[in-house]
Amino acid sequence: MAEILVNPRRAPLDTALDVRVVDLPPGDRVEVRATTGDWSSAAVFLADERGVVDLTRHAPVEGDYAGVDPMGLFWSMTRTGEQSGPTVVEVVGVAEVELDRLAVPDGVRRTEVTENGLVGVLFEPDDDRTDRPGVLVLSGSEGGTHELDAALLAGHGFAALTLAHFGAPGVPDDLVEIPLEHFGAALEWLGARAGALGVVGGSRGGELALLVGATFPQVKAVVSVVGSGVVTQGIGPGTRLLQKLEHEAASWTWQGRPLPYLPYSIPDELRRRVVSGEPVPLGLAFDLTDGIPADTEIPVERIGGGVLLLSSGQDESWPCAELSEVALRRLEAHGHPHRHEHVVYPGAGHLIAGPPHRPSTDVVVPGPGVRFSTGGTPAATAAARADAWRRTVEFLSDQLGT
Repeated sequence: MAEILVNPRRAPLDTALDVRVVDLPPGDRVEVRATTGDWSSAAVFLADERGVVDLTRHAPVEGDYAGVDPMGLFWSMTRTGEQSGPTVVEVVGVAEVELDRLAVPDGVRRTEVTENGLVGVLFEPDDDRTDRPGVLVLSGSEGGTHELDAALLAGHGFAALTLAHFGAPGVPDDLVEIPLEHFGAALEWLGARAGALGVVGGSRGGELALLVGATFPQVKAVVSVVGSGVVTQGIGPGTRLLQKLEHEAASWTWQGRPLPYLPYSIPDELRRRVVSGEPVPLGLAFDLTDGIPADTEIPVERIGGGVLLLSSGQDESWPCAELSEVALRRLEAHGHPHRHEHVVYPGAGHLIAGPPHRPSTDVVVPGPGVRFSTGGTPAATAAARADAWRRTVEFLSDQLGT
């Protein structure tokens, strides 16, 4: 009798799974489905000469993804419109298995942080060690905190503090003139509870991660995912995109002074797309044709440790590869003595930051009164996200020690 085998059945969300179906008639055609209630996917396979379908070795003959990909059923999920539920892998007409895909790994504790003006959540292995490396996890233009990222990093042995700096209760509503001293206070708080410190951020958080690393010498590793080596304009108040872009203000301040920034451009094509309701590639707001003002470049050569830059080649949200190349150029021009590299994923879109093995099929996402086109293909974005996460964990481990 055919049987479905999934290993492991209980594991953190960033763990790749082995899915096999055994004891099938050779050549049998089987449909394998995955669902979380609100998301689902399916693919059809042919059993091999041993009567086995092995998702780590076999490509589907049809379905929601192509090629050999052990986690293809998970990133290729699309929305169902139903309520969320347990994660289930099913062989149609044969059997199903319920999985525990953990947002907070076993052995990780969660602590809310609301002291010294900080708003965040600390995730760390549930023991009494205070010498494990600490990682400050920064959000992007969405604001708030990134609990999933921090929790899964804690599962790899880090003390991870996800810090809100805007867009949450207790901090400013908008990304306008946020003091860098706020992040210095967070590093001091985390440093009292951990060993060597690193910073991770995606998108505008990637810009911020480089800026924090260049400002505070206790930072010994920086990972910037689809980020920028250039300080860019703030994101103002309002419920409409053009209203937010037209609010001319700095994103960051230092010692009470706004940092110079690359201003937004609002070309006719961007306005046309907003008015027509078409998906907006926000990259249209970043005009680099006249060069980048030197005073907006982040002095990344001051970072006292390694720098990992991860970019997407088809990012429609902003030109992250070009903006991150500015950082690499400065590092190389100054002979940066620590490990540094810039990895570009050619076919991927903007949404490669954070843990892998989650649906990547939404390439158009909601924005303030508009829909944003983020670029790339779901398959390339999913592959880049998995590799970027692997590189992030390895880089932090190498630079900070775990």
